[in-house]
Amino acid sequence: MNLIFMGTPEFAVPALETLHKEFSIKAVVTIPDKPAGRGLKLQPSAVKTAAISLGIPVLQPVSLRNVEFQAELAALQPDIICVIAFRILPASVYSLARLGTFNVHASLLPKFRGAAPIQRAIMAGETESGVTSFLLNDIVDSGNIVLRKSIAIPDGMTAGELYAALMPLAAQAAADTCCALWAGVQPEPQNNEQATPAPKVFREQCEIDWTKSACEIRNFIHGVSPVPGAWTMLDGKRFKIYRCAIADVQNENSAQSGEFDMSSDGFRVSCGTGALFLLQIQPEGKPIMSTEEFMRGRQRGRQGRFGV
Repeated sequence: MNLIFMGTPEFAVPALETLHKEFSIKAVVTIPDKPAGRGLKLQPSAVKTAAISLGIPVLQPVSLRNVEFQAELAALQPDIICVIAFRILPASVYSLARLGTFNVHASLLPKFRGAAPIQRAIMAGETESGVTSFLLNDIVDSGNIVLRKSIAIPDGMTAGELYAALMPLAAQAAADTCCALWAGVQPEPQNNEQATPAPKVFREQCEIDWTKSACEIRNFIHGVSPVPGAWTMLDGKRFKIYRCAIADVQNENSAQSGEFDMSSDGFRVSCGTGALFLLQIQPEGKPIMSTEEFMRGRQRGRQGRFGV
């Protein structure tokens, strides 16, 4: 099997390692090295680093439409191309694979098509997630499905935790999909009427609306944890919240949305309906810490209101 792998971040690395172990990957395609850190030194992608350690040739085209790159790829005579967390491929690239080019997407398609399926699933309060492999076509995340693998989302899970849980599942899905395509399995069309969008989440969209219910706010906070990170304003500075829990008690009649109280019971915040206990936070200019650490260092202003 002539297998090509395309990917960029850490999420794709377990699949790269699994596929190379089982089928021996012919080449890896990833993004060009990017400047990072204080010295702006060029840094390779996680996929490139893994590929080099495995001894796999690496291609890093600036443009996937580059004629020389496409000729180099075609010369490898790929049977299958596997894509995980990479760029949108033009037809001139994905059509090069004899048996098909497939993507492993971090949702149970057709739910959550788009750049942020993991974050959007947590934000929506889903109790199940998973990965889906599908053949690429000209419409993002809409190709015929080869297989799905699902897992439960435990109550209180963050997007970061779901990301980690889906990595090995994506690796197994990639291997199983290669076997299925090699065996001649016919992928099935998606039901486009059931499709839901999962657009990228930007930092400016992550301000907490304390007028919403405690459940909605908890899901929102966990859905963007650890990045970009949900935030609110406290003492004129941005205050990030990474983890919280729904309080058993309801708001007092006099409590306003966003009002907080720090006591021996915890760091409690009133919402539009219900309340939350904050568990992990980050004041502006400080490291991420537990609320216990924060409260020990805050002798004044133990009551107040967020977002004002």
